[in-house]
Amino acid sequence: MKRREFITLFGGAAAWPLAASAQQPGKLPTIGYLGPGGREADRQRVDAFINRLRELGWIEGRNVAIEQRWADNHAERFFEIADNLVQRKVDVIVTMGSVVPAVKRATSAIPIIFAVDADPVGRGLVASLARPGGNITGLSVQSVELVGKRLELLREIAPGVRRLGVLANDGFSGAMQEAATVQAEADALGIAPVPVAIRRKEDIARIFEGLKTRVDALYVCGDPLVSTNRYQINVLAVGTRLPTIHSTREYAEAYGLVSYGVSYLDLFRRSADYVDKVLRGAKPADLPVEQPTKFELVINMTTARALGLKISESFLLRADEVIE
Repeated sequence: MKRREFITLFGGAAAWPLAASAQQPGKLPTIGYLGPGGREADRQRVDAFINRLRELGWIEGRNVAIEQRWADNHAERFFEIADNLVQRKVDVIVTMGSVVPAVKRATSAIPIIFAVDADPVGRGLVASLARPGGNITGLSVQSVELVGKRLELLREIAPGVRRLGVLANDGFSGAMQEAATVQAEADALGIAPVPVAIRRKEDIARIFEGLKTRVDALYVCGDPLVSTNRYQINVLAVGTRLPTIHSTREYAEAYGLVSYGVSYLDLFRRSADYVDKVLRGAKPADLPVEQPTKFELVINMTTARALGLKISESFLLRADEVIE
């Protein structure tokens, strides 16, 4: 055996936590992942999570198992899937945002890690960021606190915006919270907000009919439904000649004009560190909820050109990524 192979195998063996010794013979420690959207929409984030686990010594199929489940934007399935993972006696459950309350309802014993949540204290998921208590912890994002910055960026790119469509899934509390902040911030900037509500995939094409005559640009509030259908939303927006502003890079990669917000890939990577600690015996109650540290400004120049927008050199220099 080559020296490098020996070190790799030895390192993998050393990564086994003490907690694993309590497992039944032949049973690997098991991570349950519950995504609110679809498999393809979650693919990059899950890959980032699994890659970080590998860096920490957890190799799927060798010393850890991963049970992946998706609700495909059907909120009524959250509890059913969470309950299934509990019945399968997974060792830790990883999820995000809207799904967390359902998982919390399903178990008070199995550790729960949220890779993303907008307001874990306000929603009663944790007692405080510093001392979560209970069986839940993870990473908190303050997306609504970035709304003002996004609107400033939009006005810089499209200074003629007077009426702003605020697209949000009115069946998703996080999106509605963000939409309310957008409307307040837009008013303060002298921009008239126009609520644009969806609840199903079938609503998307409908809302774009006649939208051009009502608004000059579109602020897209992120949620699992919108994320899954981001290509359709952005293609329709370009066809309607509406500049769009988004919260994460995935939307700009899907032909959205510009995005500014936390890096979800970074958050999912960091959630693997929580899982690593839990599998090694740490309690979620003792692991403080962490804040985002990586923010990204991304602009899609293909979309900008299609909309006939001229982007200043200073804006391009500030961007973390320019998609051509």
